[in-house]
Amino acid sequence: MTEPILKITDLQCGYDGVQVIHGVSMEVAEGELVAIIGANGAGKSTIMKSIAGLMNPTAGSIVFAGEDITNFPAHKNVPKGISYVPEGRRLFSRLSVKENLELGAFGVQDRALVEERLEMVFGMFPILKARATQQADTMSGGEQQMCAIGRGLMNNPKLLMLDELSLGLMPSLVEKVLEAVVAINRKGVTVLLVEQMVQEALEIANRGYVVQTGRIVQEGSGLELLDSEDVRKAYLGL
Repeated sequence: MTEPILKITDLQCGYDGVQVIHGVSMEVAEGELVAIIGANGAGKSTIMKSIAGLMNPTAGSIVFAGEDITNFPAHKNVPKGISYVPEGRRLFSRLSVKENLELGAFGVQDRALVEERLEMVFGMFPILKARATQQADTMSGGEQQMCAIGRGLMNNPKLLMLDELSLGLMPSLVEKVLEAVVAINRKGVTVLLVEQMVQEALEIANRGYVVQTGRIVQEGSGLELLDSEDVRKAYLGL
């Protein structure tokens, strides 16, 4: 069995001395689409921020592509191929769509390579090409989310982490955005997805982890978790 591209072992972390994550362990294989689900405040985003280098764990380890990155800051993780698209999109609202996308490749010196990646993103999200010179905050929520994902792809990531993509989007747009995530994964990008729309996330995921009060309480394939009585009761209202 090949080593996973991401391996988290007994991760513990928190805010201002209050522990939020209690010994989380998980693995993501190269090329997988893995979902992390759970209620609001369960600790899903905290796990993502720890991997990205935006939080320092108090214990445990994070190994990416065979290297221990447990306490690496975000600016060191980005060149290693980790892209994090945070909850709430966080675009630079007064900059154009194209300028926002180019910031995703801020460490790339080769202009031709930046242009090549722009065309790749525009190919995936044609609406962004049409809106290239438009100010980011004048677009719809769905278009802004596509821009945020596109910015994450400009780094040519090995691991794309997506945090609550559906937040604030109409259901029809959620479907379109998740279809884009599947297409990205099929191109060979490993995806770690935190999503509040549990059924939709598990339907596209190879595997999933259920987080409850900072602990993993269940794991399995997307279909296994969809069939789980506990998951159906707790998150699908069935």
